[in-house]
Amino acid sequence: MKVMQMDSITIHNQSKLIENYRSVDGDISCFFDYHPFNDYRKRAEDLRSREFNRTGLADVLLTMNRKWNAPESALENIERLRGDDSMVVVGGQQAGILTGPLYTINKLISVITLARKQENELGKPVIPVFWIAGEDHDFDEINHIYLSEIPRLRKSKIPQQQYGKQSASSLLIDKENSAEWVDFIFSQLKETIYTKDLYKAIKESLEQSLTYVDFFAQLIFRLFEKEGIVLVDSGSTELRQLESSHFVQMVERQQEINGGVMEAYEQLRKKGYSISLEIEEDQANLFYHLNGERILLYRDEEGNWKGKQDEVKMTTEELIAVAKSHPEQLSNNVVTRPLMQELLFPSLAFVGGPGEIGYWAALKPAFRSLRLNMPPVVPRLSFTLVDRKVRKAMDKYGISAEEAVNKGIAEQRENWLASLNNPPISKIVEELKSTLDQAHKPLRETAQDIRADIGDLADKNLEHLNREIDFLHKRMVKAVEETHKKEFHEFDHIQAMMFPNAGLQERTWNPLPFLNENGETFIQELLAAEWSFEKDHYVVWL
Repeated sequence: MKVMQMDSITIHNQSKLIENYRSVDGDISCFFDYHPFNDYRKRAEDLRSREFNRTGLADVLLTMNRKWNAPESALENIERLRGDDSMVVVGGQQAGILTGPLYTINKLISVITLARKQENELGKPVIPVFWIAGEDHDFDEINHIYLSEIPRLRKSKIPQQQYGKQSASSLLIDKENSAEWVDFIFSQLKETIYTKDLYKAIKESLEQSLTYVDFFAQLIFRLFEKEGIVLVDSGSTELRQLESSHFVQMVERQQEINGGVMEAYEQLRKKGYSISLEIEEDQANLFYHLNGERILLYRDEEGNWKGKQDEVKMTTEELIAVAKSHPEQLSNNVVTRPLMQELLFPSLAFVGGPGEIGYWAALKPAFRSLRLNMPPVVPRLSFTLVDRKVRKAMDKYGISAEEAVNKGIAEQRENWLASLNNPPISKIVEELKSTLDQAHKPLRETAQDIRADIGDLADKNLEHLNREIDFLHKRMVKAVEETHKKEFHEFDHIQAMMFPNAGLQERTWNPLPFLNENGETFIQELLAAEWSFEKDHYVVWL
C-alpha cells in the first residue's frame, strides 16, 4: 500500500484545557490518574488486580455483533476478550446517520490504531471496542448530513419524526422514506467507479436494519471489515442485565459521585478551565425509562428519587429493587456512562474528543467513589482530508493548510480580489467616502446652525450619498466576481473543504463524498499510516 502524505499542524483556537492536557501540564494532569501517552504498561499492571464478567460480556457481545452481520475479525476478538489477560481500547459516539460526521470515522481509526500499537508493545491481547450511545434520545443530533454545495454546505435531514424521547436503540427506521432519502443523497453525488457499490452497500445495510443503531453498526462493519472492531450498543436490554449490580453501586454512592464531580467542576472553573458538563447539586446521574421515554432522576430533600416534573418518584430501596430486577429501565448519563464502561470492560485506555476529555477532567472523584482509577484518556486523532482539486487550488493561490484549517481563507480571497484592480476598488471607495465627508462637513455645520431638524436632514443626506456609493461598490465587486467566476469558485471550494461552517472539516463533513471519490481505500490508508496521538491535527492529502 502506498504511503499517505500527511502534515501535522497546530490548532490555534483549542481550549486552555486541551492545550494543557496535550502538553501534560501539571495544572490539569492532577485531574487524571495516568499520563495520556505513555502509562499503558502501568495501567495494564493495575488491571491485573481487577475482576470482570468476561464470559457474560463476551456472550452478550457475540449475540449483539452477530445481529449486525459482524465480520469474522470482530467475532474472533470477542472470543479473545474471554482471556484473563485481554484488555480493550474503547471510544464511542452516537449512531449518526450514514456514520455521522467524519470525526466518528476518525475516532474509530484512533481506537483501532491505539489497540493495535499497544498489543504489539505489551504482548497482550488489546481489542478495539466502539461504544455506540444507543440510549441517547436527541434524534436531531444524528438525523442529518451536510451535502457539499459550493459556496457552502447544505443540511439534509432524513424524513422521519421522533415522537417523545425514544432512544436510537428503539427508534424504528421508516424504511420507505429512508430509502427515498438515500436515493436523493446519491442523486447529488457525481458518479464514480465506486458509486454503484457504495449505493448497494448502504441500501443493503438499511434493508437489514430495524433501528438507527442497527443501520450505523452495519455500515461500520462494512467499512472496517478486517480491523476486528467490536461494537457495543449501550442501549441494549441484554447489556443492561450485566449492568444490574453496577447500577446498584451507583445508586448507593450517588451522593459521593455527584458531590465529588461538583467539587472537581468548581476546582476546574477556578483554574480557568471551561468544560461542557451540566451538573446540579440534586442530580442523580441516572435515567429512568417510563413509557418509552428517558427521565433524568433527581434527589429531593427527603432523599427520594424523582423526575424534574414528578413523572416518577421512588425511594432508594425501590430504585435498588429496579436495578436488581429490571435494569433495562435504567440508563446512564454523561457522568455515570464512563463508570459503567469501566466496570464492564478491562479498559487499557479511553479515546475521546476534546469535549469528552473536558468533562472527563471532572470525573476522577466519581471513579474514586467506586474504588476505581480512571483509565488513560487519550485524545483522538483529528484529520482534514484534502482532495487533489482543492490542493491544486491552494497551491495556485499560495494558501497554507494551517491557515485554511484554523481561520478559513476569507482574507486571502479579499486580498486576491483587491489585487485585480490597481488601486483596489475598496481603497477607492474608502478615499471617496473620506473626501465626501470632508467636502460635506461645511454643509452639515451650516444646516445645523440654521435649525436642528435641517441639521438632521443634512446628516441623512450624507448617509444617502454613502449608501449610493456602497451600492455602486457592491455592483462593481459583483461584476468583477462574475468575470472571474472560475477563480471565486475555487476559493469557495477551498473554504467549504478546509473551514466549513467556520470550523474543522470533521465536525461537518460526512465520509460519503470521500468514499464516493476514493472508495474505502482512504480509510485503509489512514489505518496503515503512522500517527502520533500527541499531535493536534493532521492534514491528509488524498
